[in-house]
Amino acid sequence: MSDVRLFYIDDSGAQSSALVVYGWVELSVADWRPALRSWLDWRKELNATSGVPASYELHATKFANGRGRPTKTEWDHSKANRSRVVVDALGTIAAMPGVRTGAVCRDTSGTRYVDAKAALYTDLIAMIDARLVATARHGLVIMDGDGTDPSYRQAHRALKLATRNLVEDPLFQGSHLSQWVQVADLVAYAAYQSVLRAPGKELMWDWYPDLLGPSCTTGGKPQAL
Repeated sequence: MSDVRLFYIDDSGAQSSALVVYGWVELSVADWRPALRSWLDWRKELNATSGVPASYELHATKFANGRGRPTKTEWDHSKANRSRVVVDALGTIAAMPGVRTGAVCRDTSGTRYVDAKAALYTDLIAMIDARLVATARHGLVIMDGDGTDPSYRQAHRALKLATRNLVEDPLFQGSHLSQWVQVADLVAYAAYQSVLRAPGKELMWDWYPDLLGPSCTTGGKPQAL
């Protein structure tokens, strides 16, 4: 079982920016328990220091931009508080035992956004499978969502069965139900901000390379694919 790798994947981006990003965390099955333990310990500490419940969904886009009332106190109205939490979360992710991160991106200008998003996922899955084959490992993808988008399954089924090491179709988990998918969402959001480089959000531009770079499988930054 130690040769099986888990990939938790989430997407980020927007049609308005013409950018699509997929971010992920990956780890071996053997590291799943200690890695989750370190994340849950951090969530417990966050609750003790800020009042954000350990069960509260850390949806990166909403949380970082000041939406929601996680503590139901004045703390919620400070974007500086929220930014500190995201920075701390990304540092925690990078230090989780056995965890690696990664991200791929694509400029979809001139193409239909939904088609370009599906094509990027297909290329990402092919890339992951090729790496698994090269290292004689198997892998399983857990994806944010409810499974109603057929393009995700199609990407997996496009792999040649005789040679693929990525097992099964993706499994789907809503982010509100999965701490791991929330972790992947934070990675994807940081990756998107590093590529988007939106004016007024300069604070976020270097979150990905500075905080996740040492754990990154794609060269310390999102890989244009």
